[in-house]
Amino acid sequence: MSHDHDAPTLDFAGTTPYEDYVHADVLTHLQQPLSDDPGELAFLVTTQVMELWFTVIVHEWHTAGNRLREDDPYGAMEALQRSTYELRALNASWEPLAHLTPARFNSYRSALGEGSGFQSAMYRRMEFLLGDKSASLLVPHRGSPRVYDELEKALHEPCLYDEVLRHLARQGLPVPDEVLTRDVSGRYEPHPGVEEMWARVYAGDPQAEPYRLGEALTEVAELVWRWRNDHLVATRRAMGAKAGTGGSAGVAWLEKRAAKQVFPELWTARSHV
Repeated sequence: MSHDHDAPTLDFAGTTPYEDYVHADVLTHLQQPLSDDPGELAFLVTTQVMELWFTVIVHEWHTAGNRLREDDPYGAMEALQRSTYELRALNASWEPLAHLTPARFNSYRSALGEGSGFQSAMYRRMEFLLGDKSASLLVPHRGSPRVYDELEKALHEPCLYDEVLRHLARQGLPVPDEVLTRDVSGRYEPHPGVEEMWARVYAGDPQAEPYRLGEALTEVAELVWRWRNDHLVATRRAMGAKAGTGGSAGVAWLEKRAAKQVFPELWTARSHV
């Protein structure tokens, strides 16, 4: 009998090593459409893919924060750069949903019931890491103790930008004390002293570590802004100005979100350089 030595191994005692590692069988059986609309499966899969990307990005930003606590800005920038590739993939996830008409969306929208992306715990973790915090945002998760505890822990931890500013202060940059000692469980608010600090950084050497860190953060911020805008446009196209799912204000709320900049002084400081 001849053997093809280039052929892959086909015979395994149990499940394949690929299945053992990736759990593809679990992933591909998580979709349970509730309507007869053929487009609902794409909606479900796209939403689940987004949740997976949220999970990876949260991991990267946690890694970046940990590296900054250790005053390892290059390790932090590596994690931030990885997150930009993942943010681009996340943003590309809108493509299957970006062309929904109101009639198509209405054909399975009722299956969502009171469901809304606003209720995503992992997306909330992302927003908390970006400094957009409020204790009231924990309320929807009271029925899931593990999720609630994780979010409560994240609420009281410094956001990514807090870690950046603390690191830069340890390097001798003039970050105001009231920013360094702020209540990190509240929303990060722009401070003129931080704006002045970034203006000073951006007037200096482009190869200096603070400058490069600022640019790495700016890249993240821009991609987050693009994510919010893509969400806004897809929603506006699918449902116009109607109220959103889960009782949200829909497009009006998303417009407000899209108008906000992440790491605000990095943007406003550019006017002073």
